[in-house]
Amino acid sequence: MWLTKLKIAIVEKNIEKLDQLMDDIPELETQKEIDEAIHLLREATSLVEGLKDKTSASMKQMKKNINFLKSTQAPRINKLDIKL
Repeated sequence: MWLTKLKIAIVEKNIEKLDQLMDDIPELETQKEIDEAIHLLREATSLVEGLKDKTSASMKQMKKNINFLKSTQAPRINKLDIKL
């Protein structure tokens, strides 16, 4: 049952569900279940790393966009500036 839930969480890319499943890893009984769990955990790790990289790239792009928008704004004039 746990392996099935893990497969579904990986396919759905459901990070919250993966986190829950990692907290409740059952004792697996057969070598086949253990091998399957190892393979699925590697896939889950790969998925999380990929999402982490994607998030990092998105954050960098957003930071560039913010800096660009700030650079295109007209300079603010201080209301108390008497040199006008």
